Amino acid sequence: MDQVEIFKALSNKTRLQILAWLKEPELNFPGQLEHTNFQDGVCVGQIQQKSGLTQSTVSEYLALLQRAGLVESKRKGQWTYYKRNEAAFEKLSQLILSNV
Repeated sequence: MDQVEIFKALSNKTRLQILAWLKEPELNFPGQLEHTNFQDGVCVGQIQQKSGLTQSTVSEYLALLQRAGLVESKRKGQWTYYKRNEAAFEKLSQLILSNV
């Protein structure tokens, strides 16, 4: 777990918002339910639509979150799905508690 990468990823309001949305995808991305469930995560297009940012900015943010280990991705055909890596959040929580 690279602490610098994690805290760099968390230092942006929109990236924090994306992580919060991914915590409860059913509530935050109801439009995806029309096409597929959330087993593989949330389609990047849904995240882009909700954020109102360009596709390239959202992709950059998600790549940074993935490098930090905070999200995982799965490619299915032409679509990429993202979900939170809850194990990484547990480790982060332990890291913060151990350094207090």
